[in-house]
Amino acid sequence: MSFFLFCLTILAGLIVLKYAIIGIIFREEIINIRTKDPAACSTLTVLVLYQGLHALVAHRVAHWLYKRKFCFVSRSISQLARSITGIEIHPGAVIGKRFFIDHGMGTVIGETAIVGDDVLLYQGVTLGGTGLEKGKRHPTIGNNVVIGGGAKVLGNITVGDNSYIGANAVVVKDVPANSTVVGVPGRITKQEGKKIEISLDHIHVLDPIMQLVDELEQRIEKLEKK
Repeated sequence: MSFFLFCLTILAGLIVLKYAIIGIIFREEIINIRTKDPAACSTLTVLVLYQGLHALVAHRVAHWLYKRKFCFVSRSISQLARSITGIEIHPGAVIGKRFFIDHGMGTVIGETAIVGDDVLLYQGVTLGGTGLEKGKRHPTIGNNVVIGGGAKVLGNITVGDNSYIGANAVVVKDVPANSTVVGVPGRITKQEGKKIEISLDHIHVLDPIMQLVDELEQRIEKLEKK
């Protein structure tokens, strides 16, 4: 029994040590999650229970191995993380600082995707390719970008800094900085120079079609008054 308790003590110590190391190395990511997710009630909750953080930790290890040509081992880590978290990040993808996948189930990030700093993804997002070509075939996502749930960003395109991709949008063309994209296929509109990720106000996203309708209505009213 004493040996059994000794083994349990060692195991518990290793688990605590693991989370302590993750907490130190991923301190910025944990702070970022607590800032952007009102459901994050404590640092311990984020550290132990947030699948987006676990997927990122696994990816950092897998990416390090992938760059050193340990392809099978890195893919194995990626697939294990996928089975545990529901998030699939190819070990070849380049992920920036303070990356956060909220909820995350069904999120897929392709091999040649490049993701900047302070990017927020919701569940079901795909950063995918559009063909069988070699080389760069996945998107490049700028800094401070928010991608809503279910959105698909496909091909070797660029999404500019401070942009917002609406939920379920399908984006297959470059997106300028400080833009909002909604619809299928994605339509680009300006978000009045505001960065939506500050408040994550998904309700008041501008739709370019509705903007055009509003402008036409205003012109009609002016013509009628004349």
